[in-house]
Amino acid sequence: MRSIVNILGAAVLLLRSVYALDNGVGRLPVLGYNTWNAYQCNIDEDLLLSTASLLKSLGLQDAGYNQLNIDDCYAEKNRSAGGDIIADAVRFKGGMKSLTDQIHALGFKTGIYSDSGWYTCAGYPGSYQNELRDLKTFSDWGFDYLKYDNCAIPYDEITREGIVGRYQRMADAVVQVQQSTKNNPILLSLCEWGWSQVWLWGKQFGQSWRTTGDIAPEWNSLANIINFNSFLTQATDFYGRNDLDMLQLGNGNLTFDESKSHFTAWALMKSPLLIGTNLSEITNETLSILKNNEILAINQDPTVGASISPFRWGINPDWTSNSSFPAQYWSGPTQDGTVFMLLNTLDKPSTLFFNLTESPWIRAGRQYSVRDLWTHTENGTAVRNFTAYDVPAHGVVALLLKDVGDEPDGIYPQCSVWWQCTDKNGTRVGG
Repeated sequence: MRSIVNILGAAVLLLRSVYALDNGVGRLPVLGYNTWNAYQCNIDEDLLLSTASLLKSLGLQDAGYNQLNIDDCYAEKNRSAGGDIIADAVRFKGGMKSLTDQIHALGFKTGIYSDSGWYTCAGYPGSYQNELRDLKTFSDWGFDYLKYDNCAIPYDEITREGIVGRYQRMADAVVQVQQSTKNNPILLSLCEWGWSQVWLWGKQFGQSWRTTGDIAPEWNSLANIINFNSFLTQATDFYGRNDLDMLQLGNGNLTFDESKSHFTAWALMKSPLLIGTNLSEITNETLSILKNNEILAINQDPTVGASISPFRWGINPDWTSNSSFPAQYWSGPTQDGTVFMLLNTLDKPSTLFFNLTESPWIRAGRQYSVRDLWTHTENGTAVRNFTAYDVPAHGVVALLLKDVGDEPDGIYPQCSVWWQCTDKNGTRVGG
């Protein structure tokens, strides 16, 4: 009997993957807005509609931010007599279906929140043992996306399974509802915090998965998240990716340079980009970061779904990791060339130098045009190496390098990494 259950479960997961591949749903990272970090439980339908209007009027929808998500606290504290989740009758007096219809009419997709335990993290009804019922409710309400959290876990003697099993229950519900409605499947975003190595199994169930605890609007939190995820970049690709948590631009104590680093790292690591800022207070500086179309284009690259990865891991002499000072030198392929992120993790300005072929995506013996993705300028040609001078404390440089042909003749030594090279007669080259 157990083997039959396993086979059926595998078939359900395969079916869900097939639906995703057929229609492209969930192929690229989500760009949008989430209510939690700015408002927590202080939400209602008026706030959601005003936020949608601001996303449009501020030009964020045109930049690609087309997802508007309600987080925790939208429900009544108790289910209905029939066992259904009920939207708060005061704060969502028009009903969720009316709200999602209005949001959709403005050109947005919209998301909702629940939990794999008895209760949500704020103490509202969770979905454990009600997965199919709740997913049908969310679908009937018109939602396109579900953030699925990990609080209030039932006792082991009740679940008799680990966290994978609890998320499997909701993933199966997604497939069953999709089959019955014939609509696109609701995207499932796992808010699991990484305690059970979710990056190893999350792609079976969700479009994204949280890898760390909650973000805080300060540099130490950003550095910790960047450092942790620098070891997990291979888990991200089309249809599934590490989620570094919401964007905190304009919140807390982040400087302008730290905000640029925050956005660059999240975007180039192909994390979902969900704004967590009060849009009514957003500054033009923050908007200029969020609407950097060259950075966003790499996050939304239709050809390459993989994250950038480090080619040096820290500030120690042998480039080994130091969690307070994450990797500074990153690169990855794009449809238009090789992207580099140079991240100054020090508390003072720093000059960052590297040999081009330290990146596995660069060919030896070639020269590369250099595009600065923040100044939006062409910065000459790089041959063998590149130097970024005076990068601000906690600042970033983002570059797109394109192959423009063979490097000039007569460069000595014959190799940029000269101590690795040997003439065909066996003698060392350069020195």
